[in-house]
Amino acid sequence: MYNSNKQQFGKNTDSPEVFAAKLALLGAAISTLGDGIQTIAAGIALQELENSNRQDPQDQLSEEMKKMQKQIDQLSKQIAKMDKSS
Repeated sequence: MYNSNKQQFGKNTDSPEVFAAKLALLGAAISTLGDGIQTIAAGIALQELENSNRQDPQDQLSEEMKKMQKQIDQLSKQIAKMDKSS
């Protein structure tokens, strides 16, 4: 088969230097795409870390509240026992 330039399809008529330059361009494009994907992944990881750091203090506060409620309940029971014995 021939194209409009009367060259056979599949036959490489480029010089080795031109072919090497085309490969270098393709490699650079793929590398740039990979760097972009890596940057996006790093951004997502950073957001997840920030979210988990925000949730940790909330979880700690929740645990402290539960402990305080338990102490309040225990004190209330002790006061009730003291009232009954008086």
